[in-house]
Amino acid sequence: MAPAVVLLLVFLGGPILWAFYGSFTDTGLTGASARNPEWIGLENYRSLLADPLFPQSLWLTFIFVFCSAVIGQNCLGLGLALLMQRANRVVAAVVGTCVVAAWVLPEIVAAFITYAFFFRDGMLNQLTGLAGLPAVDWLYEHPMFALILANIWRGTAFSMMNYQAALNDVPPEVTESATIDGAGGFARLRFITLPMIRRSIATNLMLITLLTLGTFTLIFVVTRGGPLNASTTLPIMAYEQAFQFGDIGYGTAIAVVMLLIGAVFSIAYIRMLRERKD
Repeated sequence: MAPAVVLLLVFLGGPILWAFYGSFTDTGLTGASARNPEWIGLENYRSLLADPLFPQSLWLTFIFVFCSAVIGQNCLGLGLALLMQRANRVVAAVVGTCVVAAWVLPEIVAAFITYAFFFRDGMLNQLTGLAGLPAVDWLYEHPMFALILANIWRGTAFSMMNYQAALNDVPPEVTESATIDGAGGFARLRFITLPMIRRSIATNLMLITLLTLGTFTLIFVVTRGGPLNASTTLPIMAYEQAFQFGDIGYGTAIAVVMLLIGAVFSIAYIRMLRERKD
Protein backbone atom coordinates (compact mmCIF):
# COMPACT_ATOMS: atom_id res chain seq x y z
CA MET A 1 0.00 0.00 0.00
CA ALA A 2 3.03 2.28 0.20
CA PRO A 3 2.71 3.68 -3.38
CA ALA A 4 -0.98 4.49 -2.82
CA VAL A 5 -0.20 6.19 0.49
CA VAL A 6 2.55 8.28 -1.14
CA LEU A 7 0.19 9.37 -3.94
CA LEU A 8 -2.49 10.36 -1.40
CA LEU A 9 0.02 12.37 0.62
CA VAL A 10 1.36 14.16 -2.46
CA PHE A 11 -1.88 14.90 -4.32
CA LEU A 12 -4.31 15.22 -1.38
CA GLY A 13 -2.31 15.88 1.77
CA GLY A 14 -0.04 18.43 0.09
CA PRO A 15 -2.80 20.71 -1.24
CA ILE A 16 -4.68 20.50 2.06
CA LEU A 17 -1.62 21.57 4.03
CA TRP A 18 -0.94 24.37 1.54
CA ALA A 19 -4.55 25.52 1.86
CA PHE A 20 -4.27 25.71 5.65
CA TYR A 21 -1.01 27.63 5.36
CA GLY A 22 -2.34 29.97 2.66
CA SER A 23 -5.40 30.83 4.75
CA PHE A 24 -3.06 32.41 7.34
CA THR A 25 -1.36 34.67 4.79
CA ASP A 26 -2.32 37.69 2.69
CA THR A 27 -1.51 35.93 -0.60
CA GLY A 28 -2.88 37.84 -3.56
CA LEU A 29 -3.49 36.99 -7.17
CA THR A 30 -1.28 39.80 -8.42
CA GLY A 31 1.02 42.47 -7.03
CA ALA A 32 3.43 42.44 -4.12
CA SER A 33 1.30 40.05 -2.04
CA ALA A 34 1.53 37.49 -4.85
CA ARG A 35 5.34 37.66 -4.90
CA ASN A 36 5.94 37.95 -1.17
CA PRO A 37 2.91 36.97 0.89
CA GLU A 38 3.05 37.76 4.59
CA TRP A 39 1.84 35.78 7.58
CA ILE A 40 -1.23 37.48 9.07
CA GLY A 41 -2.46 34.77 11.43
CA LEU A 42 -6.21 34.59 11.96
CA GLU A 43 -6.97 37.87 10.20
CA ASN A 44 -8.66 36.15 7.23
CA TYR A 45 -10.93 34.19 9.56
CA ARG A 46 -11.79 37.32 11.55
CA SER A 47 -12.71 39.08 8.33
CA LEU A 48 -14.75 36.08 7.27
CA LEU A 49 -16.77 36.05 10.50
CA ALA A 50 -17.41 39.78 10.10
CA ASP A 51 -18.43 39.45 6.46
CA PRO A 52 -22.26 39.71 6.18
CA LEU A 53 -22.17 37.52 3.07
CA PHE A 54 -20.62 34.57 4.92
CA PRO A 55 -23.63 33.52 7.09
CA GLN A 56 -25.91 33.90 4.07
CA SER A 57 -23.61 31.75 1.91
CA LEU A 58 -23.29 29.20 4.70
CA TRP A 59 -27.08 28.97 5.01
CA LEU A 60 -27.56 28.71 1.23
CA THR A 61 -24.92 25.95 1.11
CA PHE A 62 -26.75 24.04 3.83
CA ILE A 63 -30.10 24.43 2.03
CA PHE A 64 -28.56 23.35 -1.27
CA VAL A 65 -26.85 20.27 0.19
CA PHE A 66 -29.75 19.20 2.40
CA CYS A 67 -32.53 19.64 -0.15
CA SER A 68 -30.74 18.44 -3.29
CA ALA A 69 -28.53 15.69 -1.84
CA VAL A 70 -29.78 14.42 1.53
CA ILE A 71 -33.48 14.66 0.62
CA GLY A 72 -33.68 14.84 -3.17
CA GLN A 73 -30.99 12.55 -4.58
CA ASN A 74 -31.01 10.13 -1.66
CA CYS A 75 -34.77 9.61 -1.37
CA LEU A 76 -35.47 9.70 -5.10
CA GLY A 77 -32.57 7.34 -5.79
CA LEU A 78 -33.88 4.87 -3.21
CA GLY A 79 -37.42 5.16 -4.57
CA LEU A 80 -36.30 4.53 -8.14
CA ALA A 81 -34.19 1.56 -7.06
CA LEU A 82 -37.17 0.02 -5.26
CA LEU A 83 -39.49 0.60 -8.22
CA MET A 84 -37.01 -0.76 -10.77
CA GLN A 85 -36.54 -3.87 -8.65
CA ARG A 86 -40.19 -4.76 -9.30
CA ALA A 87 -40.49 -3.38 -12.85
CA ASN A 88 -40.14 -5.53 -15.95
CA ARG A 89 -36.88 -5.44 -17.88
CA VAL A 90 -38.04 -3.04 -20.58
CA VAL A 91 -39.34 -0.44 -18.12
CA ALA A 92 -36.28 -0.81 -15.91
CA ALA A 93 -33.94 -0.40 -18.89
CA VAL A 94 -35.73 2.71 -20.19
CA VAL A 95 -35.95 4.38 -16.78
CA GLY A 96 -32.35 3.49 -15.93
CA THR A 97 -31.09 4.88 -19.23
CA CYS A 98 -33.00 8.15 -18.81
CA VAL A 99 -31.76 8.66 -15.25
CA VAL A 100 -28.15 7.71 -15.95
CA ALA A 101 -28.03 9.90 -19.08
CA ALA A 102 -28.22 13.03 -16.91
CA TRP A 103 -25.43 11.76 -14.67
CA VAL A 104 -22.95 10.94 -17.45
CA LEU A 105 -23.31 14.38 -19.04
CA PRO A 106 -20.34 16.69 -18.44
CA GLU A 107 -21.23 19.15 -15.70
CA ILE A 108 -20.81 22.14 -18.01
CA VAL A 109 -23.30 20.60 -20.49
CA ALA A 110 -25.77 19.86 -17.70
CA ALA A 111 -25.42 23.46 -16.52
CA PHE A 112 -26.23 24.90 -19.96
CA ILE A 113 -29.22 22.55 -20.26
CA THR A 114 -30.43 23.76 -16.87
CA TYR A 115 -30.06 27.38 -17.94
CA ALA A 116 -31.98 26.74 -21.17
CA PHE A 117 -34.74 24.95 -19.25
CA PHE A 118 -35.29 27.52 -16.48
CA PHE A 119 -34.57 30.67 -18.50
CA ARG A 120 -37.51 33.08 -18.81
CA ASP A 121 -38.00 32.11 -22.46
CA GLY A 122 -36.89 28.53 -21.86
CA MET A 123 -38.57 25.17 -22.11
CA LEU A 124 -40.27 25.21 -18.70
CA ASN A 125 -42.13 28.45 -19.35
CA GLN A 126 -43.07 27.26 -22.82
CA LEU A 127 -44.60 24.13 -21.32
CA THR A 128 -46.45 26.02 -18.59
CA GLY A 129 -47.59 28.53 -21.22
CA LEU A 130 -49.43 25.75 -23.01
CA ALA A 131 -51.50 25.35 -19.85
CA GLY A 132 -52.24 29.07 -19.76
CA LEU A 133 -49.94 29.80 -16.82
CA PRO A 134 -47.93 33.04 -16.73
CA ALA A 135 -44.20 32.95 -17.38
CA VAL A 136 -41.92 32.97 -14.33
CA ASP A 137 -38.32 34.16 -14.34
CA TRP A 138 -37.11 31.18 -12.34
CA LEU A 139 -33.44 32.13 -12.32
CA TYR A 140 -34.26 35.59 -10.96
CA GLU A 141 -37.18 34.95 -8.64
CA HIS A 142 -36.39 31.39 -7.45
CA PRO A 143 -32.71 30.70 -8.22
CA MET A 144 -32.06 28.20 -5.41
CA PHE A 145 -35.20 26.24 -6.25
CA ALA A 146 -34.03 25.90 -9.86
CA LEU A 147 -30.51 24.89 -8.81
CA ILE A 148 -31.79 22.31 -6.32
CA LEU A 149 -34.01 20.70 -8.95
CA ALA A 150 -31.15 20.71 -11.46
CA ASN A 151 -28.76 19.07 -9.02
CA ILE A 152 -31.35 16.41 -8.14
CA TRP A 153 -31.88 15.72 -11.86
CA ARG A 154 -28.18 15.38 -12.49
CA GLY A 155 -27.11 13.40 -9.42
CA THR A 156 -29.95 10.97 -8.66
CA ALA A 157 -28.46 8.23 -10.86
CA PHE A 158 -25.50 7.82 -8.48
CA SER A 159 -27.78 7.10 -5.52
CA MET A 160 -30.05 4.89 -7.63
CA MET A 161 -27.17 2.64 -8.71
CA ASN A 162 -25.80 2.44 -5.16
CA TYR A 163 -29.18 1.37 -3.82
CA GLN A 164 -29.75 -1.08 -6.65
CA ALA A 165 -26.54 -2.86 -5.68
CA ALA A 166 -27.52 -2.80 -2.00
CA LEU A 167 -31.04 -4.13 -2.64
CA ASN A 168 -29.64 -6.99 -4.70
CA ASP A 169 -27.71 -8.11 -1.62
CA VAL A 170 -30.85 -8.37 0.54
CA PRO A 171 -31.59 -12.12 0.87
CA PRO A 172 -34.93 -12.81 -0.88
CA GLU A 173 -35.80 -15.55 1.58
CA VAL A 174 -35.94 -12.99 4.41
CA THR A 175 -38.44 -10.85 2.50
CA GLU A 176 -40.46 -13.92 1.53
CA SER A 177 -40.63 -15.06 5.15
CA ALA A 178 -41.88 -11.65 6.23
CA THR A 179 -44.52 -11.73 3.48
CA ILE A 180 -45.71 -15.15 4.62
CA ASP A 181 -45.93 -13.80 8.19
CA GLY A 182 -48.29 -11.08 6.95
CA ALA A 183 -45.95 -8.09 6.72
CA GLY A 184 -47.08 -5.52 4.18
CA GLY A 185 -44.88 -3.63 1.75
CA PHE A 186 -44.26 -0.66 4.05
CA ALA A 187 -43.53 -2.92 7.02
CA ARG A 188 -41.02 -4.94 5.00
CA LEU A 189 -39.33 -1.74 3.85
CA ARG A 190 -39.16 -0.26 7.35
CA PHE A 191 -38.19 -3.30 9.41
CA ILE A 192 -36.24 -5.45 6.93
CA THR A 193 -34.97 -3.63 3.85
CA LEU A 194 -33.82 -0.33 5.35
CA PRO A 195 -32.04 -1.88 8.37
CA MET A 196 -30.24 -4.36 6.10
CA ILE A 197 -28.97 -1.62 3.76
CA ARG A 198 -28.21 0.85 6.55
CA ARG A 199 -24.49 0.86 5.79
CA SER A 200 -25.14 1.53 2.11
CA ILE A 201 -27.42 4.43 3.05
CA ALA A 202 -24.73 5.99 5.25
CA THR A 203 -22.07 5.52 2.57
CA ASN A 204 -24.28 7.02 -0.11
CA LEU A 205 -25.20 9.98 2.10
CA MET A 206 -21.53 10.68 2.82
CA LEU A 207 -20.52 10.58 -0.84
CA ILE A 208 -23.35 12.68 -2.26
CA THR A 209 -23.06 15.21 0.59
CA LEU A 210 -19.37 15.78 -0.09
CA LEU A 211 -19.93 15.93 -3.86
CA THR A 212 -22.78 18.43 -3.52
CA LEU A 213 -20.90 20.54 -0.97
CA GLY A 214 -18.26 21.30 -3.60
CA THR A 215 -20.65 21.94 -6.50
CA PHE A 216 -19.36 24.94 -8.44
CA THR A 217 -19.82 24.67 -12.22
CA LEU A 218 -23.59 24.16 -12.14
CA ILE A 219 -24.20 27.22 -9.95
CA PHE A 220 -21.62 29.42 -11.66
CA VAL A 221 -22.90 28.79 -15.17
CA VAL A 222 -26.61 29.02 -14.35
CA THR A 223 -26.76 31.98 -11.92
CA ARG A 224 -23.17 33.08 -11.11
CA GLY A 225 -24.34 33.34 -7.52
CA GLY A 226 -27.02 35.91 -8.32
CA PRO A 227 -29.21 37.72 -8.37
CA LEU A 228 -27.82 39.88 -5.57
CA ASN A 229 -26.00 36.88 -4.02
CA ALA A 230 -29.28 34.97 -3.71
CA SER A 231 -27.52 31.76 -4.82
CA THR A 232 -23.96 32.45 -3.64
CA THR A 233 -22.88 29.25 -1.92
CA LEU A 234 -19.48 28.84 -0.26
CA PRO A 235 -17.71 27.54 -3.43
CA ILE A 236 -18.97 30.56 -5.39
CA MET A 237 -17.95 32.93 -2.60
CA ALA A 238 -14.46 31.39 -2.43
CA TYR A 239 -14.04 31.73 -6.19
CA GLU A 240 -15.16 35.38 -6.20
CA GLN A 241 -12.84 36.36 -3.38
CA ALA A 242 -9.84 34.49 -4.77
CA PHE A 243 -10.08 35.07 -8.52
CA GLN A 244 -12.37 38.06 -9.06
CA PHE A 245 -11.16 40.20 -6.17
CA GLY A 246 -7.65 38.69 -6.17
CA ASP A 247 -7.54 37.83 -2.45
CA ILE A 248 -6.19 34.28 -2.56
CA GLY A 249 -5.63 34.10 1.20
CA TYR A 250 -9.21 35.08 2.01
CA GLY A 251 -10.63 32.73 -0.62
CA THR A 252 -8.47 29.92 0.75
CA ALA A 253 -9.84 30.57 4.24
CA ILE A 254 -13.35 30.00 2.86
CA ALA A 255 -12.13 26.78 1.24
CA VAL A 256 -10.71 25.63 4.58
CA VAL A 257 -14.09 26.26 6.22
CA MET A 258 -15.69 24.09 3.52
CA LEU A 259 -13.09 21.41 4.21
CA LEU A 260 -13.92 21.46 7.92
CA ILE A 261 -17.65 21.27 7.21
CA GLY A 262 -17.03 18.27 4.97
CA ALA A 263 -14.95 16.65 7.72
CA VAL A 264 -17.81 17.09 10.21
CA PHE A 265 -20.27 15.45 7.81
CA SER A 266 -17.79 12.63 7.13
CA ILE A 267 -17.27 11.91 10.83
CA ALA A 268 -21.04 11.86 11.40
CA TYR A 269 -21.60 9.42 8.55
CA ILE A 270 -18.67 7.23 9.57
CA ARG A 271 -20.25 6.90 13.00
CA MET A 272 -23.44 5.76 11.26
CA LEU A 273 -21.41 3.11 9.44
CA ARG A 274 -20.29 1.47 12.67
CA GLU A 275 -22.28 -1.59 13.54
CA ARG A 276 -24.10 -1.45 16.86
CA LYS A 277 -22.97 -4.20 19.15
CA ASP A 278 -25.44 -5.70 21.60
